[in-house]
This record gives sequence, C-alpha cells and structure tokens, in this order.
Amino acid sequence: MPVMTEPVHAGEFIVSEGNNSISRELVELAADLTLLPGTILGKNTSTDVYGPLDPAADTGLQMAAGVLWDHVTTDATGGEGVIIARLAEVDQELLVWPEGITDEQKTTAVSELTSLDIILRTGEQG
Repeated sequence: MPVMTEPVHAGEFIVSEGNNSISRELVELAADLTLLPGTILGKNTSTDVYGPLDPAADTGLQMAAGVLWDHVTTDATGGEGVIIARLAEVDQELLVWPEGITDEQKTTAVSELTSLDIILRTGEQG
C-alpha cells in the first residue's frame, strides 16, 4: 500500500487569531509565484505587492510583513492572497522560510512579525 502524505492545509499554522478575521488581509501578490500556507512574506514598499521574504532584497521584501493563509499560484500578472497581517499566534514548526535563511536573518524576521503582534509558538498552544 503506498504511503500518502497530506499537504499543509489553509491556516493550519494558526494557533489563535483575532475575532471576525481582524488578523487577515486580502493583498496583491507578485507574479509567477507558487506558495504554500505559512510562507513568510515581505512587502515591496514601492508597489505594495507582497512576495516571499527575501533577506537579500532592498525593496521591502527583506522585512517580514505577514504569513500567507493558503496555497497560492499567481500568473504573469500577479494575483491576490489572504495573509495573516496582525494579532495572531502561529506554530513556528509549520512556517515556510526562504531557503538558505540564516539564524540571524530569521531572528530579525521573527522580531518584525512580533512587532505586528504575530507571535511564534512551539506546537499547538490553544
């Protein structure tokens, strides 16, 4: 019998969030992306378009600005997605970080998320 692996579900990384979806925002996403729930996002400050956190960028994408809610694939024109933008606790084990991120860069990003009242927890707390 083959082994089946279940993918991460939309919002599975959420431990708790504010009432009435106050934690969420619908945002514009960059073009040609395929992202998983829990992906840490940055925001291009000149275009207000979100994309995966990129510690090497100098466009604003180097600063953590939220966590992607669900699977998203965008086309050449970009697309929309829901992010956790504030007031939430998230399971740090289910977050998707950029490949090659250093411990120092991750610490900085965690601090940036904390400033948005997005708190990382170990495992399900609620």
